[in-house]
Amino acid sequence: MRSRTASDRWLVSYADFITLLFAFFATMYAVSSVDARKLAGVAQALNRAPAGPSREALGAAAAQPVSAASGALARDLQAELEAGRLELGADRRGLVLSIPEAGLFPVGSDELSSEARALVGRVARALAGLPNALRVEGHTDDRPIHTPRFRSNWELSTARATRVIEVLLEQGIAPERLSAAGYAEFHPRVDNGSPEGRARNRRVDLIVLNEETSQAEEPAGRSR
Repeated sequence: MRSRTASDRWLVSYADFITLLFAFFATMYAVSSVDARKLAGVAQALNRAPAGPSREALGAAAAQPVSAASGALARDLQAELEAGRLELGADRRGLVLSIPEAGLFPVGSDELSSEARALVGRVARALAGLPNALRVEGHTDDRPIHTPRFRSNWELSTARATRVIEVLLEQGIAPERLSAAGYAEFHPRVDNGSPEGRARNRRVDLIVLNEETSQAEEPAGRSR
C-alpha cells in the first residue's frame, strides 16, 4: 500500500466533514419526527378534553352567593318580613330589602324613631355576615315638599338614606361596603295615583349588590 502524499491528505478532512454533515441531518430528521408525533398527541388530547364552562354556567355560579344570601336573610328576618315591616325581593342588581316609610320616618322627616333604629339594627346584624357591598336608597312619593329643613324630595330622600347608613355604621357594618343614593319620586314602585300607592313608594331600599353590579359600579382608581 502506498503511503499518503501531501496532495491527497485533504480527502481525510473531506470524508470527516461529509460524515458529520450526514449525522447532523439524520439527527435533525429524528428530532422533527419526534416533535411531529408529540404535536399529534397534544392535538388529540385537546380534542378529547372537556369543554370549559359556558357563559351561562359561569353566570349561575356568580349568582349563587346572592341566592344563598336570600335564604339567610329570609331566615334571620322572618319576624319582620311576616309582620310587613320589611319586604325582600330581587332584581338585576342583587337583593332588595325594602323598608316602608311608616316603619322608619314620620312624614316629611328624616328622624328615626327608637323602634326604627331597632329595626335597622336587626337588619344590620343580618347583613353583617355577608361580604357584599350595600347601597341604601331613599325614595319618596310625588308630592312636592318645601320645609325649613328640606327644599325638595331630593334632599329628603338623600337625608333618609344617610340616616340609615349612620345606624348601619353604628352596628359595625364596614364603611367601605356602603353607599347612599336619593331618588326622590323618580323610581316609584307603583302608581302615585292613590294614598296606598304613594305609601308604597315612600320607602328606603337596602340593596345587597351582586358581584357583577359591584364591579361595574366600583369607583374609578380604587383597587379591589
